[in-house]
Amino acid sequence: MKLPRDLDGRELAIRLGVLGYIQDWQSGSHIICTTQTGGKHRLSIPEHAPLKAGTLSGILSKIESHFEISREALLRKLGF
Repeated sequence: MKLPRDLDGRELAIRLGVLGYIQDWQSGSHIICTTQTGGKHRLSIPEHAPLKAGTLSGILSKIESHFEISREALLRKLGF
C-alpha cells in the first residue's frame, strides 16, 4: 500500500486519535502526541504541509513498532 503524498502533520495528528493518541502540546512547528494504549508512547509530528515521504514513513514505523502491527493494517486503521 502506498503512502499518501498530500498528508499534512495536523491531519495525521487528528487521524492518530483512532489509536488513542491525543495532542498534548505544540513546540514550535512540532505537534506532540501521546497515547497510553499499549503503554505510554509519545510522537513528535512536524506541522508541515505536506509531510515528506521519509518523515511520514519514520513516524509510521514508530507507531507500527509500538502497536506491533503491519504497515498495511496501520494505514487501514488511519483511513488510507
